[in-house]
Amino acid sequence: MVIGAGAAGMAAALKAKEEGAEVLLVERDERTGGILNQCIHNGFGLHYFRQELTGPEYAERFQEKMEKMGIRALTNAYVKRVEDRRVILVTEHGIEEVEVGALVYATGARERPFGSLMIPGDRPSGIFTAGVAQRLINIENRLPGKRALILGSGDIGLIMARRLTLEGMEVVGVVERLPYAGGLLRNVIQCLEDYSIPLYLSSTVVEVRGRERLEEVVVAKLDEQFRPIPGTERVFKVDTLVLSVGLIPQVELIENLVVKNPTSRGVGVSNIGQTSRDWIFSAGNCTVIFDLVDYVSYEGETAGRYAAKFVKGEIPQEKIPVKPGKNVMVVHPIWYTPEEPLTLYLRVKKPMEKGRLVVGRFAREFEDLVPSEMLKVKISDRDLEGLDEIVVSVEEVN
Repeated sequence: MVIGAGAAGMAAALKAKEEGAEVLLVERDERTGGILNQCIHNGFGLHYFRQELTGPEYAERFQEKMEKMGIRALTNAYVKRVEDRRVILVTEHGIEEVEVGALVYATGARERPFGSLMIPGDRPSGIFTAGVAQRLINIENRLPGKRALILGSGDIGLIMARRLTLEGMEVVGVVERLPYAGGLLRNVIQCLEDYSIPLYLSSTVVEVRGRERLEEVVVAKLDEQFRPIPGTERVFKVDTLVLSVGLIPQVELIENLVVKNPTSRGVGVSNIGQTSRDWIFSAGNCTVIFDLVDYVSYEGETAGRYAAKFVKGEIPQEKIPVKPGKNVMVVHPIWYTPEEPLTLYLRVKKPMEKGRLVVGRFAREFEDLVPSEMLKVKISDRDLEGLDEIVVSVEEVN
């Protein structure tokens, strides 16, 4: 069984089917595709398909393959509980219990909500997460408001700044607490600079005001400890506040069954997608927040292939720990199984003009490293030979 029919889940289902496994793909929405269905902007598929596609086009490629291969997708199905080799589903026909030989968990991530930010003020309408605002416009054809401020410069926040502008809303600015943008450089250029939308760095929202509807948002500059600087407050008169303040891996269904990745707070997996429970595999944004959907699909394929191998009794047992070292904020995966080459995904702790990545005997220099952009590196087996523990470090080069 594959839980979640987004980019990771669909790729996993296809690979497992190619390996000869009987596959059931479970999706809580009314159709497959996941978040891709509402991401109508382009930029998807450049690595995986060698073409620039929109989100729905990317999803459709996988949907067509699944249809040709006869993969059954059970939509409008909610997973209530995962037990030992059993999954309890709530479907249109009632509660069902399914026995599985292996499980691929690909539930993606959820957005950090407004309540978690502890921002004082009123509680008016007009405050949306970026994904909700995106769904309102792209799926439901509804405009969230007339004049907006965006908090957080993650990729979806940058993309929504452009989208709201194109739909006729006035975007007065994007506010970011860090001294650098949180999204990819290409999105800063294409979504903000090309539309003359200001980016306020080292700043945050310190108060929201409004009765029935949002009326004003107060923004202040931050010091190096992220504390508001008195006297720097600025009032923006807006009726809409859009939040792009981070994604949280959705691990709730299996968090009591598996070990988490301590750096990403997602499901901890090896380089073959296997968790600490040998029959559970996982891939996608529920393991670590990826920059690109292409990476999500590649990881989904690996998890699906090895889940099918596990059912056939062909899975290797060796797992060598992978740990973050100096200047590494996030590292994925957390175990290495020599059966498959080690593809590392990592984020650095701070911006560096030049840094040297060191993993075992492997060393390579990279330029313009920033925490917002994920580094993907393939490490050869010979560079890891004989190691009982793999430490991933980035040394700053002057």
